[in-house]
Amino acid sequence: MSGTTGELDATQAALAAEHAAVYGYGVVGARIGEERGGEATEAYDAHRARRDLLHRTVRDLGGTPVAAEPAYALPFDVGDGAGAVELAAELETRLAGAYADLVPVAEGERRREAAAAMRDAVVRAARWRGALPDPFPGLAEYGSGGGAAE
Repeated sequence: MSGTTGELDATQAALAAEHAAVYGYGVVGARIGEERGGEATEAYDAHRARRDLLHRTVRDLGGTPVAAEPAYALPFDVGDGAGAVELAAELETRLAGAYADLVPVAEGERRREAAAAMRDAVVRAARWRGALPDPFPGLAEYGSGGGAAE
């Protein structure tokens, strides 16, 4: 697999994860309490911006951006604010994993952007959880089992 193909595939995977996060934050926003609503809105906006950037990056790499699904299966039932917080943390953990896969195959500014996106996802996950993340967030094979594996 060439470096460009690997980067394109990882960028497509990150784009798909961002599509899912944008959808998921719609659910979070509908269930989250007023106390953390601003945090959810900020994350939603950040993920829309990253999604749009990844869309352009896929095109720059010569690919056709993966489209968003009409709906996504949630990993668990989200019936209240506590479930919304748990979902937000899970979305961020999954995104950290997608970006962790992108960082080593991306180059130059795209690598820096992927690393920044991974860092942002880890920080958001920690804020939502109110606890420090696994030592290798998004890399379940290295963490304590709390990372996302999909």
